[in-house]
Amino acid sequence: MRSYQTMLNNGETLPIMGMGTYSGENDIETTERAIRMAIKMGYIHFDTAKIYGSEPAVGNALRRPICDGLVEREDIHVTSKLWSSDHHDPVSALQQTLQRLGMEYIDMYLVHWPVALKPWVDYPVPAKEDFEEFDMENTWSGMERCLEMGLCRSIGVSNFSSRKIEELLDFACVTPAVNQVEMHPMWRQRKLRATCREYGIHVSAYSPLGGPGNAWGTTNVVDHPIIQSIAQKHNATPAQVALRWSLSQGSSVIVKSFNLRRMKENMGALHLKLDERDLLDINKMEEMKIMRGEWLSNDTTSPYRTIQELWDEEI
Repeated sequence: MRSYQTMLNNGETLPIMGMGTYSGENDIETTERAIRMAIKMGYIHFDTAKIYGSEPAVGNALRRPICDGLVEREDIHVTSKLWSSDHHDPVSALQQTLQRLGMEYIDMYLVHWPVALKPWVDYPVPAKEDFEEFDMENTWSGMERCLEMGLCRSIGVSNFSSRKIEELLDFACVTPAVNQVEMHPMWRQRKLRATCREYGIHVSAYSPLGGPGNAWGTTNVVDHPIIQSIAQKHNATPAQVALRWSLSQGSSVIVKSFNLRRMKENMGALHLKLDERDLLDINKMEEMKIMRGEWLSNDTTSPYRTIQELWDEEI
């Protein structure tokens, strides 16, 4: 895994295969067990967030192998995120994250959403009345202070559209290192990837399989005949093909499974090679969906639909 990393615009590296730790059940023992298994398989990038409730489990699971010398702290990459009710003070929010993790620093701190919630909103699905005015400049200034204080190695954003990226860069002293967004063969984020490429911002893909298993997810990606056919051609699995597509676009991926077999399967995507014909066929998937007038999966079913409406993403 250590050879599968990409260089960010600040000189730091990011493992291109990350393990997501969100779980609806948020069972600490299950999460810790999955992370310990993941480390043995070679995973070194772990993605968490305050709102996931998984930060304590991530910290507990990582401290033991670090203390035992099985892995060095500098070889582990931990990403967490600023929840939308903490925009008024990112420094304090990150300090609390570090307490929950039991760590002195994290590798990446992301603004979870480009919207602000009232200070008491500590639940993941806000109502319209929970929102307040988003002072992006003040939030990003706080993120930059986190970096200056050594509380994190890199700062970035999540769920930022091209428009929001350009607004941020009008005043930012530090360019975001990463923009983590939903991306998969049926939502390719072409315009956003072009914008991020222009400014040297790395795109990291969450829900790279379309979010199957989530209430707002879909199996349309892995069940698609094109993905199935390519998988059969390469003696691979549909999940591996979908993941390899994102990696072939220069993105990293955040995969979420606590199942041992699927965790190994996801890792196998690193070794799969897709040819030009495969990529051309995959490109047809989104075009066919748009031509049929279908909306993209999480725009209609995500619990964050309210956030998405305020997000003003240009498709």
